[in-house]
Amino acid sequence: MTQQAAALQTYNNELVKCIEDLCSKRDELNRQIEQEEEEKERLQHDIRILSEKLSRVNESLTQRLAARATFDRTIAETEAAYTKILESSQSLLSVLKQEAGNLSKATEPRRKEH
Repeated sequence: MTQQAAALQTYNNELVKCIEDLCSKRDELNRQIEQEEEEKERLQHDIRILSEKLSRVNESLTQRLAARATFDRTIAETEAAYTKILESSQSLLSVLKQEAGNLSKATEPRRKEH
């Protein structure tokens, strides 16, 4: 019977050791899970912060793009108006030169014809 008792004691010792090993592995796994959960929380926090920043940047970009479009439109309209002014000035100058030439001819002393 002592041989059976010794075998039972050996099995008992191995069983206790296996249970302790499993508990140790579980504790290590719990530690890893806690670390990953903490990292997950940090990452989610960072994502929220970055999402808020992205939203603000998108909002600002939309406003700036609208402002640029307004600048572009104003510049194009101003350049078109300026081009019309230049064309009108050129036409006016041409007409004025022609009229000045006509007036000069009208005010020249007439030559006597023989």
